[in-house]
Amino acid sequence: MDIRARLHKEIAARRDDLIALTQDLIRIPTLNPPGANYREICDYLDRRLLRAGFHTELIRAEGAIGDSDKHPRWNIVARREGKAPGQCVHFNSHIDVVEVGHGWTTDPFGGEVKDGRIYGRGACDMKGGLAASIIAAEAFIATCPDYAGAIEISGTADEESGGFGGVAYLAEKGYYARVDHVIIPEPLNKDRICLGHRGVWWAEVETKGEIAHGSMPFLGDCAVRHMGAVVAEMEDSLFPALARKRTEMPVVPEGARQSTLNINSIHGGEPEQEEDYTGMPSACVPDRCRMVIDRRFLIEENIDEVQAEIRDVLERVRDGRPGFDYEIKELFRVLPTMTKRDAPVVGAVSKAVEQVMGREADYVVSPGTYDQKHIDRIGRLKNCIAYGPGVLDLAHKPDEWVGIEDMMQSAEVMALALHDLFGG
Repeated sequence: MDIRARLHKEIAARRDDLIALTQDLIRIPTLNPPGANYREICDYLDRRLLRAGFHTELIRAEGAIGDSDKHPRWNIVARREGKAPGQCVHFNSHIDVVEVGHGWTTDPFGGEVKDGRIYGRGACDMKGGLAASIIAAEAFIATCPDYAGAIEISGTADEESGGFGGVAYLAEKGYYARVDHVIIPEPLNKDRICLGHRGVWWAEVETKGEIAHGSMPFLGDCAVRHMGAVVAEMEDSLFPALARKRTEMPVVPEGARQSTLNINSIHGGEPEQEEDYTGMPSACVPDRCRMVIDRRFLIEENIDEVQAEIRDVLERVRDGRPGFDYEIKELFRVLPTMTKRDAPVVGAVSKAVEQVMGREADYVVSPGTYDQKHIDRIGRLKNCIAYGPGVLDLAHKPDEWVGIEDMMQSAEVMALALHDLFGG
């Protein structure tokens, strides 16, 4: 029996285990924010991976963004050495999930199985992928116990809020210095290999005014109106310019192959009152207005040019608007990244996809960032991709689900890729 048939048989025998494992993970509500139950899910993974012969380490990202005594940022890294030295393949999955939201017809944390699907918040993004990687590793170890190299599996915090308490922290502590290949089982569809992502620049723009009585606004200067002029200038000049920029990166969906800008929030005037306050606001001209922008840019663009475009908008408004003043503050930046198609991990997964599914893999780039950004810029490891089960469009939606057959096939792809990366 050839290696593919043996791995297929091992994974098929673990079908019920894969379903139960995915359900167990979904039933731990690791909501972020605030970052709930991270230790609980790490303890669960610790017990599971110890039974499979992994050496495990639980790491709290003390001092990282978001870490607190009430909601500590816990991570787990498990490593299993082979019979001989060799390269290290690391599967990284984030353990956090986004808020539930409205519109569910199933229990968001029930892990219900229906029509070949497992439902729940995080089923697709990305507890199904985490479960599939564990099953893949266990099936490979059972089939090839004498492999040369090391397998690592990590469950990390806070990907949904930037990853600073998870992969970024581990990268800063040198955990990826011992790794040769990284597969992140994000839900990019089972026949796609995600090579990287667009860049992102978050910034806060503040317009300034002068407070005065609301019945005499002519005695003050309304910062909200100033911000309205900024938005109008963006609509007139910036948004059309961004729509004309196109990339050769295979970004999906098609609309993300251009540069984009999202106005994330605008806050002006008096702060929101406590929920138990039922009175009216006071009559004041707002003297401050803040806007947070989320700019996604292409590998063909330069970060300095991205910043300059925003400053040019603000300067044009200043030139035509008496009393206009502003400040701009960078909140976050990540440069675009794209792993080369001839990278070893790309070749191994591509070959496995073709073996399992009988067709060539599609190569894509994500419109938004994920934890590859930290493995690249902090860990200095370029040999990294995202590959996993699940339909990307279902992430963060009500009635989120992952297909059982998709997980089975993805697990087989991951196991075959392990065999290839360890030299067959």
